[in-house]
Amino acid sequence: MTLERRYDIDWLRVIAIGLLLIYHIAIIFQPWAMFIGFIKSEETAEVLWKPMTMLNVWRIPLLFYVSGMGLYFAMRKRNWRQLLVERTKRILLPFVFGILVITPIHMFIFQKYYNMPMGYFPHQGHLWFLGNIFVYVLLLLPLFNYLKKQEGSRLHKALSVLMSHVGGPLVITLFFVIEIQLVTPQLFALYAQTWHGFFYGFIAFFFGFLLMYSGKAFWLTVLKWKWLYVGFAIVLYGLRLVMFMTEAPGYLMVLESNCWIFGVFGFGYKYLNKSSKLLNYLSKAAYPVYIIHMFALFAGAMLILPLEIPVLVKFVCIVAFTCLTCYLIYEFIIRRIGFLRPLFGLKWIFNPIIKTRKQTE
Repeated sequence: MTLERRYDIDWLRVIAIGLLLIYHIAIIFQPWAMFIGFIKSEETAEVLWKPMTMLNVWRIPLLFYVSGMGLYFAMRKRNWRQLLVERTKRILLPFVFGILVITPIHMFIFQKYYNMPMGYFPHQGHLWFLGNIFVYVLLLLPLFNYLKKQEGSRLHKALSVLMSHVGGPLVITLFFVIEIQLVTPQLFALYAQTWHGFFYGFIAFFFGFLLMYSGKAFWLTVLKWKWLYVGFAIVLYGLRLVMFMTEAPGYLMVLESNCWIFGVFGFGYKYLNKSSKLLNYLSKAAYPVYIIHMFALFAGAMLILPLEIPVLVKFVCIVAFTCLTCYLIYEFIIRRIGFLRPLFGLKWIFNPIIKTRKQTE
């Protein structure tokens, strides 16, 4: 069986990780940064927050959707036992390693910056996302395995028909609205280590799989109606800024979030479904960069915030420092040291020198 490689989904994962990095750096320049464990700049740049409020309603849900889609592709090549072993290696191992080794590093930097007593503090930090994904795989794998065997069934065909209509994808929104009504989060975008984040992510992950399962109908729909989805999202975002001071009622936030996401899927399907050497490199780097970016970001803040330069220049400098640091660590340490690769979600590769020697012998 020939499997179609979806390069647009790879690109969207890379782009979402990049936006996450910029979003986290923008938090440093908000007056409430310390309340969520970030180093805070003495000079704030609240002007950065308006575009960030547009991002924060869809950037994390997009990653959950894409993760569910990724599981669909993985199941086309593996049985459930192989998949469970593979996801344990790729998700659970980096998650546990990150809690014990990676997140304490940015806490050390935080303690150093604020002259606090130094202490070892293992915690999930930004890696909560990995823990959620692994739990979703455990919970949904039996159902997904059943659906995999039912391709071509009435349910499969009905789902395909539903997704062929412009309103079909938006039906999904009802499930998110129910979650909002039952959980009633204080803030819509408060995903990290909350029940709202867990259940919202669960729904997005589930439907990410289901959208791929439904076949090409969904992709043709978002391709055709991409401007409608994005236009509606822009209107809802404008309404949120003008009437609700960025935090609209939950049902409007959900609708805006999904409209952004379906529009992004449509544009991605049209323009990004192409292979390239850059994508091949970035798609492998994205996961390790996600794991390490917080301590690179904190180190950049510690070095750059004390400088006598304009606040927006500090923001740009921290972005540049974080990107460069992550690249250097990935390229010259994680990517090249064999035993480190699995700890950051990469495939194990034996030392090429050892391999060459064995071949010559």
